Amino acid sequence: MAATTTGKRDRTHYLYIAVIAAVVLGIIVGFAAPGVAVELKPIGTGFVNLIKMMISPIIFCTIVLGIGSVRKAAKVGAVGGIALLYFTVMSMVALAIGLVVGNIIDPGTGLAVTDAVKETGHAQVDAEAKDTVEFLLGIIPTTMVSAFTGGEVLQTLLIALLAGFALQAMGDAGQPILRGVEHIQRLVFRILAMIMWAAPIGAFGAIAAVTGSAGLDALKSLAVLMLGFYITCVLFVFLVLGALLRMVAGMNILTLFNYLGREFLLILSTSSSESALPRLIAKMEHMGVSKPVVGITVPTGYSFNLDGTMIYMTMASLFVADAMGTPMSIGEQIPLLLFLFVASKGAAGVTGAGLATLAGGLQSHKPALVDGIGLIVGIDRFMSEARALTNFAGNAVATVLIGTWTKEIDRSRVDEVLSGRAPFDERTLLDDGHGSAPDAGADAVPLQKSGEKEGAAV
Repeated sequence: MAATTTGKRDRTHYLYIAVIAAVVLGIIVGFAAPGVAVELKPIGTGFVNLIKMMISPIIFCTIVLGIGSVRKAAKVGAVGGIALLYFTVMSMVALAIGLVVGNIIDPGTGLAVTDAVKETGHAQVDAEAKDTVEFLLGIIPTTMVSAFTGGEVLQTLLIALLAGFALQAMGDAGQPILRGVEHIQRLVFRILAMIMWAAPIGAFGAIAAVTGSAGLDALKSLAVLMLGFYITCVLFVFLVLGALLRMVAGMNILTLFNYLGREFLLILSTSSSESALPRLIAKMEHMGVSKPVVGITVPTGYSFNLDGTMIYMTMASLFVADAMGTPMSIGEQIPLLLFLFVASKGAAGVTGAGLATLAGGLQSHKPALVDGIGLIVGIDRFMSEARALTNFAGNAVATVLIGTWTKEIDRSRVDEVLSGRAPFDERTLLDDGHGSAPDAGADAVPLQKSGEKEGAAV
């Protein structure tokens, strides 16, 4: 059994080497034949859509199993409260860092704004971003089924929470349903593992299209903004998140990122943090964070913990103001950024949400600056990669921190996993039943496990 499992893992290792090769090939094709490369965009979009179709069932199964197997509802509420407070604080920190760096590098000075650029900027105002009221009402699905068919993460989260609490209240009568959901979870993760074999093709199409559409000349004129944004994201991740992870959990952030290396590669090649959401859930449970913490923190974080997006909107708004020759004072910057902080929650999950929200914020606070949005449309896709990577890193760290604060993390299991002694099973993407905290014995309702799951861990 062990030999077979090892062989499977070796093949998945080659899969991600193929992803790296596909990314390199996509960049080459993008520069050599940009016209052809742009036509390859549907390939990348198709792969990301395959991943997205798995998100709702994975979130539903994870949360139902996590909440349904815990007797105390108060524990779940405490996790959610701590998570939302943490997300708010870290978003503010990200805004502040972007504000400081943006004012220091002053990136937009000297750029010309043509009529074409102005038209492009105004076109972004009509994008799909929702206001706060629409966002809150949108959390409630039309029907229980539409929560799964609409692709709205927070709608699925609501239905899963209701189902989890209902099963929790049913007690022993709900155990057969929980076992059924567990089997469905195995099926869903096995399908996801099959989809991952298309990752090299999806990565090739996505990277080729981005490179072909932007081109080298467009990147040169905006290199200062891109470089400043990338540096700011790196500083935030390694100085702020790294320090928090070390102080609270005693964990090295590089070790955690090494464990999540394949997920970072997947995001880099697809420019979508959602493409790694199902795998983040599976890996955090495998690492020893309890199911309730993972099930609540990760999906909620994907809508509320957008650290990379916060930094992007801060620096981009300062860039546009400088490029238009009307730099904003600190007194003008802070109200705009507070508005963007709230508006970004309403735009969560919308394609191109960062750019759409930025345009909407400028339109409401300083309409003259909307003309300059067109300056960054060409490189927005490249910057979206850094946004997605930073958002993902923030959610991974948040899951560990909240698990530590709520004492819902198995530290011995964490050490085993991060040291490589308990490798993640790429065949099933399951957590091998190690998602419960060591002190959760009084609160957890054990589910019947089958031999297949235990065998996969060997």
